[in-house]
Amino acid sequence: MSKGRPPLGLIAGPTASGKSALALAWAERTNAVLINADSAQIYAGLRIISAGPSADELAMAEHRLFAFRDPAEPCSAAVWAALAAAAVREVWAEGRMPILVGGTGLYLRTLLDGIAPVPPIDPEVRGEVRRAAVDENHLRLTRLDHAAAARLHPSDTTRVARALEVVLSTGRPLSDWQEAREGGLRGEADVRGAILLPPREWLYQRCDARFAAMLDSGAIQEVRALLERQLDPALPAMRMIGVREVAAYLRRELEREQCVAAGAQATRNYAKRQYTWFRHQWLGDLAAVEEALDGEKVGLMADRMAC
Repeated sequence: MSKGRPPLGLIAGPTASGKSALALAWAERTNAVLINADSAQIYAGLRIISAGPSADELAMAEHRLFAFRDPAEPCSAAVWAALAAAAVREVWAEGRMPILVGGTGLYLRTLLDGIAPVPPIDPEVRGEVRRAAVDENHLRLTRLDHAAAARLHPSDTTRVARALEVVLSTGRPLSDWQEAREGGLRGEADVRGAILLPPREWLYQRCDARFAAMLDSGAIQEVRALLERQLDPALPAMRMIGVREVAAYLRRELEREQCVAAGAQATRNYAKRQYTWFRHQWLGDLAAVEEALDGEKVGLMADRMAC
């Protein structure tokens, strides 16, 4: 711990990019504490399908905010950020370095940059927007917040609806609120680490191999136990990558080979979205995050690392 700002490690990137192995190696070398920043790995009972740390990995370094939340309880970025900020400060108080590891960009951005103080949305406005078709909402957004409409894909139902309901309810575009973010640890921490953006072909091969291995390692049993609880299918845990595909296999809607293919494709699609998010949203902001581990450069490309 230096006399300046306390260090905050960060290993981020798409699924299957080697984040966990790199973060674990770093934590072992520095007696650091790993703090989960993956929205799937927060849920208990879903370690395999969420690619969470194994028992051996848990024994190699201290882990926090992994598998701690019941799948019946959804977790927003704001809730996670509050829990993570408390965990980071606890680790600092112990004289150790916390290392954030995960691929949920919204979680990480909320923790580091704070949250936009958007007032509660008028329920009538929200209902009106959510009932409308996405093309209709995008057309209205073009008139009311042209910059947001130009930035968002016309078929992005969730983000178009969010931008529209904010400007309708508050009279101000979402970008205005985002510029007034409150809280965030970036100003008080010395952020160091890496964003991993490996070659896509290498990444997609890892995605394919990972999902097949999950089915052989107990993912089917995890999903069966989850389905037996008869939870709301709209819950984040029920919409986790791989859960829907395994559920279809258990309902005999897919053969095993079809389940493997569908799950691998869903994983690749998710990795692609994460890859795009980190490249466009963060690499400009976090150019300084290509820092050093004991003086050795950590590259942004995973093919430079031995993980």
